[in-house]
Amino acid sequence: MSRGVLGLAGLAAAFLALVTLPLWLTQIYYVNVASQILFYAIFAFGVNLLLGYAGLVSLGHAGLFGIASYATAYLLAAGWGHPLSIIAALIIGLFSTAIFAALSLRTSGIGFIMITLALGEILWGLAYRWISVTNGDNGINVHTRPTPFGFSLTSAEAFYYVTFVVFLICAILVAIFVRSPLGAALRGTRDQPRRMTALGYHVWMIRFWACMFSGLLTCVAGILFVYYNQFISPQTLALTSSAEVVLMVISGGPATLLGPVVGSALVVIVKSVVSGYIARWNFLLGAIFVAIVILMPEGLVPGTVRLWKLGWRRATTRRPSVLKTGGPPA
Repeated sequence: MSRGVLGLAGLAAAFLALVTLPLWLTQIYYVNVASQILFYAIFAFGVNLLLGYAGLVSLGHAGLFGIASYATAYLLAAGWGHPLSIIAALIIGLFSTAIFAALSLRTSGIGFIMITLALGEILWGLAYRWISVTNGDNGINVHTRPTPFGFSLTSAEAFYYVTFVVFLICAILVAIFVRSPLGAALRGTRDQPRRMTALGYHVWMIRFWACMFSGLLTCVAGILFVYYNQFISPQTLALTSSAEVVLMVISGGPATLLGPVVGSALVVIVKSVVSGYIARWNFLLGAIFVAIVILMPEGLVPGTVRLWKLGWRRATTRRPSVLKTGGPPA
């Protein structure tokens, strides 16, 4: 009971800190960094659904991320309004995800990794070469941001709060999904796919719908990304972008809800903040990942919980012995 209360208290404290963040974090740059952490956490949620809960490592999700970003920017440049551009980008992204899933789910393991890698590279090449749509290396600029319910998003604080609301909605949807029968079946396809097939479950279809939900989250993150930067270029679809998000999930803790958030915070802070003080920040980030894999192979969040439980167990087992042996002999 006390652990449950402690967990709820921690969630309440984290929620209060995020809600009041622009009030005590007065520098605009760090508010923007917080916005990056939130929409990259949504991206990591999508990758974690496949990597953590389905056991499928995707190295092509940056392609889906970029499709949603390019669709939004292109339609805005063509004169579409913000609501229509966002809806159309989500539809285009989901259609692309369906093709992505139909091709990549033909296999699993190394085969799945290689197919997603190849699809991501194809999309990256199209972004560079399809100049009539993507404008090549020059990219596409987004000159304005939407104004939901008349609420302007021009300031860093306003954009942060909208991103925070979208992040909360996505986190709740992911929590519902992983605790649903479909989420339990997805974990079953990860651990025992043959047994799930023998029990009558359609393994391919379960993984397909997981890919669709993963793609939806990825597209939402891509739309937030293009509105945040107000620019999109082919570099967004590069292999390094997919690899970074995979590392976010692995470092934070796969198959956890908090892990992708912690992992995205780690990567974004090192890239955006620490890089201003350390020239070789790539080396530092790599060293951190190596240390996590060696010391906490399950990820930062599960590893921290494990160490906390171990320390608590040792503290509670030592206490009675001290009470027994601490008094004078009878």
